[in-house]
Order: sequence, then C-alpha cells, then structure tokens
Amino acid sequence: MSHWIEDLLGVEAPSLLEHECRTIDQSRLSLPGPDFIDAVVTQSDRNARVLRNLSSIFQHGRLAGTGYVSILPVDQGVEHSAGASFAPNPDYFDPENIVRLAIEGGCNAVASTFGVLGQVARKYAHKIPFLVKINHNELLTYPTHYDQILFGQVDQAFDMGAVAVGATIYFGSPEADRQITEVAECFARAHELGMACFLWCYLRNSAFKNGTDYHVSADLTGQANHLGVTLQADVIKQKQAENNGGYNMVNFGKTSPLVYDELTSDHPIDLCRYQVACCYMGRVGLINSGGASSGSDDLVQAVRTAVINKRAGGTGLISGRKAFQRPMSEGVQLLNRIQDVYMDDNVTIA
Repeated sequence: MSHWIEDLLGVEAPSLLEHECRTIDQSRLSLPGPDFIDAVVTQSDRNARVLRNLSSIFQHGRLAGTGYVSILPVDQGVEHSAGASFAPNPDYFDPENIVRLAIEGGCNAVASTFGVLGQVARKYAHKIPFLVKINHNELLTYPTHYDQILFGQVDQAFDMGAVAVGATIYFGSPEADRQITEVAECFARAHELGMACFLWCYLRNSAFKNGTDYHVSADLTGQANHLGVTLQADVIKQKQAENNGGYNMVNFGKTSPLVYDELTSDHPIDLCRYQVACCYMGRVGLINSGGASSGSDDLVQAVRTAVINKRAGGTGLISGRKAFQRPMSEGVQLLNRIQDVYMDDNVTIA
C-alpha cells in the first residue's frame, strides 16, 4: 500500500485500512470492476445507447477501465451563490476553467449546469463526458425556501452532446412528491435518448436534525438511495453516512431492529456498506460527495472519504469545492490523490 495513504489517515489508518466488514459480506454485492457494465448493467433494460454513454464515463480519465469514477461537480454557483462558491478562486467564474480542471485532473466526467456546459460545449463535449445537472435549489429568493426546480429540458442536454443528466431530490421534504414525479419523467426521457442518469439522493427535513444531524444517518440515507434506484438512476450520489438510527430518533416510518443489530455497526465502512446495499446490493453504483472545503485538511478528508467508499463497495467520489476553491495545480493534485486511492490494489474491499 502507498505509505502516503497511511500517513494521511494517521491514527485512523489501522481502523480504516484493516477493517473487515462482518455485517453485509462483500460476496453478496455486485462490486465495481472492469467488467461491471458487461456483468451487471447489460442485464437491465437500459438500451444500447445508455450502455455506450455510461461506458464512456467509466472509460475516461485516470480511472478508465477500473470500474471506479472520479467526477468534478460544479453547480454550487446556483446552489450556494456564485460569490460564495467562486470568490476563493475567481478564475472559476469562467466556465472554461471548470472543464479544464476536470480534464487536467483526470476525471471521468464533469458535472455542471446548462449554462456552464452549454457555454463551452462545442470546444469540450467531445473531449470529456458532460453530465448536465438539470435541477437546482435556488437560494436568491427571500425568505429562503428549499426546493429543487428544473432549469432546463433533457433534450437541451442531449443537444449539447451530454452523455448523462443529473438531478437532486430532497427526500423527506414537503416538495419531494413533485420532485420525484419530475425526475422520473426526466430520467425516462434521458434513457430514451440514450443518456445515463445520476441522482443526488439528499434528505431535507428539519425533523431529521435534533442535536445529531440524521440527514447523514445510514438508515435514512439508505432509504433515500433505495428510492433513487427505484427511479432507475444509473448511479446514486449520496453524502457518506456519519451516524445511524435516524428512523428511531424521528419515530416515524418503518424499519427493523435487524438494520441496527446485524446489517450495520458504528464503523464508518459498515455504515457506508449499508448505503451500498440499499443501491440494489451494488447493482447501481454509489458515489459519495466530497463535501465542503474546510481548508488545510481537505486532502485528508477527501482521501478518508475515498477509502471508506472504496472499502465499503462504492463506485467513487464526486468532489467539487475541495478542488476548485484553490489554485488549479492544487485542485489537480487533490483530484489525483482521490483517484490514487481507487487505483491502489492494496486498498481492498472490506
């Protein structure tokens, strides 16, 4: 194993790198690998064009042919405001630099807005797979409200040469039913046109936060994942689980004691393993989000997240702010380090 991984993980290294999962055994999972699309996705109802476009993502960048993906997502200019997102590095107000970072960083794909990718489509759509994020949470309205609304049509993404679309659903929110209906229609159209579908399966409900933030609990995020794969998402994006017992805290909905007694433990890899299990036992890939940039420990946190995701049976990482809120050379290095985790054969499935 590369010693730098152990050095970065520090005192957590033995726990994260040597853990053996005794909850859901890896033999029960469909695991990432060079033959994942042939062995798993071709058994589904996805048409040949979806298989080709999904494969174009898995066969691009430094992780090409491994079954893992590293994606650069930059839609935070809408979700968090352009100022908050790009003031740390104003170069990224220019959409071309977003795509350049993804290319120079060896990413499998770049995920961004209709506006960003449309501006540079003719120059770059044939050089790196485009994943168009079709809905967003718009935060200029005051008082603030939280909702995912469509910013364009699936056919627009197809016309600019995108190979995939992405969408967010705030499961647990009052608007979730409408979002589910909208996204289901969009994904059906995207699949008809041959584009792959990525779903951000996020939770949003004030009742899920009570001292502890259960928006990142394994049981609730796992159910969000299960709803996402039911919508025929080809890849699920989810925040990595940090705790468990959200159902029991909220005292609403249905769960089973076996989820907590046998299918999970307090170990972060086991919590993430449950998230993978809820993605049809890995038949639909789970990518975890890289999270916000917190400064000097971004590299440590990114590598930690990648190790947990890989060892749990996940498919990769989608990391944005940690990469683009710093000089491009440093962003490239951070992305490469994430990818190095997935390329290291000694970081094994737990």
